[in-house]
Amino acid sequence: MIYKNYYDSPLGSILLAGDNEGLTGLWFTEGSRYTGLGLKKDAVLREMDYFDQAKKWLDIYFTGHDPRFFPKLHLVGSDFRNRVGEIMCRIPFGKTVTYGWIADQIAQERGLDRMSAQAVGGAVGHNPICIIVPCHRVVGAHGSLTGYGGGIMRKKALLELEGIDMSQFTIPKKGTAL
Repeated sequence: MIYKNYYDSPLGSILLAGDNEGLTGLWFTEGSRYTGLGLKKDAVLREMDYFDQAKKWLDIYFTGHDPRFFPKLHLVGSDFRNRVGEIMCRIPFGKTVTYGWIADQIAQERGLDRMSAQAVGGAVGHNPICIIVPCHRVVGAHGSLTGYGGGIMRKKALLELEGIDMSQFTIPKKGTAL
């Protein structure tokens, strides 16, 4: 069974999704590229413990503080996408990493000379649990705030909320990140 719920954030309404194992999705309902991707039409509106945990996490987060816990997550996807998600969960509040840094981490784990930062970008871009699995903390190699499914201005707002110095970043003038 697939369940859904909603949360009203300062950046817009959020759709939450989950199954019997935990939270599987969290998307802004407006202005996002992948809202509800993979969510079945027959998802049942229901209260679940992990939805309560996610809402508590979001309440703390939107006050500008690190929640210091994760709601029960159920990463659903390929082994590669799930590994990228696990690595993103280790990015500290108020810090950023590059797509290349994540690619290097996976290459080391797999005993490879290198891994494609573009492949990592694809996985980050399709992250189904935004904010909590902090894809907004992943930036381009030269400080570009590229690639956020919830929109580049939300990515900027989330980073600012975390107290990150935005003077080191640029916003692309054109492209799919906008």
